[in-house]
Amino acid sequence: MNRTRLAFALLFAITSAHAADRDVSKVNGGIEVEDGERYGSLDTVNGGIHIGANARVASAETVNGGIEVGASSQTGSLETVNGGIRVDEHVTTTGGVETVNGGIFIGRGGTIGGGIETVNGAIGLVDTDVSGGIETVNGDVTVGVGSHVHGGLHYGKQNKPFISIGKPRIPRVIIGPDARVDGPLRFEREVVLYVHATAKTGAITGATAIRFDTPTPPEQ
Repeated sequence: MNRTRLAFALLFAITSAHAADRDVSKVNGGIEVEDGERYGSLDTVNGGIHIGANARVASAETVNGGIEVGASSQTGSLETVNGGIRVDEHVTTTGGVETVNGGIFIGRGGTIGGGIETVNGAIGLVDTDVSGGIETVNGDVTVGVGSHVHGGLHYGKQNKPFISIGKPRIPRVIIGPDARVDGPLRFEREVVLYVHATAKTGAITGATAIRFDTPTPPEQ
C-alpha cells in the first residue's frame, strides 16, 4: 500500500472511530439509528427513538415518544416519560429500562444490566435476565418463561385519585414457567398474583400466590 492509500486508510479509521461515538440531541423530532451503526448518547424531547438491529448505542432518552431497539443490539440505559419501550430479541443493555406512562417489553434472550421500572404501564419479559429488579405501581407484570429477575419485584402504593369513577382495575402479575425471581416480592397495593408450579420466587408479602401448572394462567 503506498503512502497516499495509507493516509486515506488512517483518515477513514479515525473518522469512523469518531463517528462511532457521536451523540445526537434534539428538542423536536425523532432519532433513527440504522442497522449496525454505532452512536454515543441519544436524547430528544418530542420524538421517538428507533435503534436498528446489531447497533451499539451508549444510551437513549426521550420525554414524549417511544423507544424501539432491534435484535442483537447493545445499549446503555433506555428511558422515556410518555411512551413505551420495546426491545427485540438478544439485546443487551448495560443500564436500566424505565418509563412513567408506557409499557416495557423485552424479547427473548434479553440481558438487562440494571432494573426495569414503570408507573403506568405493563411489563413483559420473555427468557430475559434482569440484574436490578422490577418496580411498578399500576401496570401488569409478566415474568415470562425462562426469565430470571435478580433483586425482587416491588409494587408501590397507588395514589388515590381525587375523583373515582367505577372500581379501579387490579393489576395482574404472572411468574411463568421456569421463571425465577430472586429477592422479595413486595406488594403495597392489591394485585392478582399467579405463580407457575415450576417457577421460583423469594418471600411474598402483600399478596397471595395462586398456583397454576398450565402454559398460561387462568383468565380472571
